[in-house]
Amino acid sequence: MMARTVLLVRHTEVARAWQGRCYGQSDMGLSRAGAAHAHALAPQLAAWQPDIVLHSGLRRARILAEATAGVAGIPVHMVAAWKERDFGTWEGRSWTAIYRQTGNAMDGMIDDPEGFRPGGGETTMELAARSLAALGDLPSKRMLIVSHGGPIAAIVGTLQSVPVRDWPGLVPAAGAFIEL
Repeated sequence: MMARTVLLVRHTEVARAWQGRCYGQSDMGLSRAGAAHAHALAPQLAAWQPDIVLHSGLRRARILAEATAGVAGIPVHMVAAWKERDFGTWEGRSWTAIYRQTGNAMDGMIDDPEGFRPGGGETTMELAARSLAALGDLPSKRMLIVSHGGPIAAIVGTLQSVPVRDWPGLVPAAGAFIEL
């Protein structure tokens, strides 16, 4: 039986208008630099020789996934479970505005990972459970997944037994990837 190998890839840089904002599950495209990075990164990711490429369905992930699958000549599929955290009413607002309105409330994502819902969205542990379930559902193949910082940090943090408080430091840079 073939072993499962997973390459988790964070989407490239988002559109300028969204930089410095909480975007979560909002669906925006890439900046010019992000689009160029995606197309430059696709051959490198294709050289990893995945059997299939999955993405979250959000444009910022789909662009890189489709470019990579196109270069590799393999299927690409959308799996919504790979989306970023749902930040509820915080989405689209600047982090500065959220902080001005709520003070240290955003610390609840790490101080109360079971109960705090940023903007009424997902708790940190709901994000982790969803992401780990998606990982567990993967077949025994070489899987390349273009996802987002939150799900990737939650998976790596859980697998490496890193305390939730340190998960923000596990968010990969735009276009970075981690092999599991």
